[in-house]
Amino acid sequence: MKIEANSPEDYLAQVPEERQASFSQLRQTILAELPQGFEEVMSYGMIGYVVPHSLYPGGYHCDPKLP
Repeated sequence: MKIEANSPEDYLAQVPEERQASFSQLRQTILAELPQGFEEVMSYGMIGYVVPHSLYPGGYHCDPKLP
């Protein structure tokens, strides 16, 4: 299932209703445990968590433009 979303909230709103509670709980758990400075983003059509360039200016090893 592909979801077209511009934000994590938009993504979760489009998840099938029977899965929304599980997705929301998983997201809250990840956000609660995410190291300080990491960011939640939309990446590759889904919610992702990245080390931003402000913490690691070199970026991702395959594409330095990506966090």
